[in-house]
Amino acid sequence: MKDGEIRALQEIIDRSRRIVFFGGAGVSTASGIPDFRSAEGLYAEEEDGLSPEMILSKSFFYLQPERFFDYYRRHLLYPEAKPNAAHRKLFELEQADKLRGIVTQNVDGLHKAAGNIRVYELHGNVHENYCMECNAAYPMESILNSEGIPRCRECGGVIRPNVTLYGEPLEKYVCIGAIREITNADTLIVAGTSLAVEPAASFISHFRGKNLVILNRTPIPAEEQATLVIHGDAAEIMDRIRCG
Repeated sequence: MKDGEIRALQEIIDRSRRIVFFGGAGVSTASGIPDFRSAEGLYAEEEDGLSPEMILSKSFFYLQPERFFDYYRRHLLYPEAKPNAAHRKLFELEQADKLRGIVTQNVDGLHKAAGNIRVYELHGNVHENYCMECNAAYPMESILNSEGIPRCRECGGVIRPNVTLYGEPLEKYVCIGAIREITNADTLIVAGTSLAVEPAASFISHFRGKNLVILNRTPIPAEEQATLVIHGDAAEIMDRIRCG
C-alpha cells in the first residue's frame, strides 16, 4: 500500500456523493474473525471428510442438526469481536452523508454494531435467531450457550440462525435493496472479497457509476474493470481515509 494510492482513494471519496461499499470476509479479519478462502481460512480444512460448504448447507442442517450446530458454534460465532477501523470509518462516511449503503457478505453483524443503518446483509446475521415453530426471537447467546440442538423455551422448537445456508436463496428484498444502491452509486468500493461466491459476486455487474475501487490483499479478476486497486488490509486502508 503506497501513499499515492491512499491519496487517489481520498480524492475519489472527496468527489463522490453516492458511495456504496461491498464487503467480504477480509473486512472483518482485523476484528479477529478468520476469513474463508485464504490458506488459513475456514474453508482450507475439511472436517471428518466433509467440506465447510457441505456442513453449512441446508440439507446437512436438516439431516444432521446436532453436527451442524457443533460446527456452527465453533467456527461462525465470535462473541468478543468488535468493529474495527474499516467498520468505524464507514460509519463516519454514512454520518457525512457520503455513504449510501453497505452490501456485505458477512454474517458477523459488525457493520450494524458500528452504527451503520443502511446495511444489506446478503447472508444474514448470526445475532438474529428464531424458533422454527413459533418464530420467537433469540440472541446469539441462546445458540452459543446451548448444547446439542438449541430449543425454544416457549414451545421446544429448534432455534435456527437467520443466516443463508448453502442451497438456500438469498432474501429477496435484501437483494432488491442492495442492487438498487449499487445501480445508483457513483463510486463502488469492493473490499475484502474474492468475489468467488454467487449470486452475491455478480451484484457488481449492476454498477454503472464512475469509480470502481478494489481493496483486497490478493489480486482478483474484477481488477481489470477497476479505476483504482489497492492491495492490502481493508481496515488499514480505510483507517487512513478522512471523511471531511
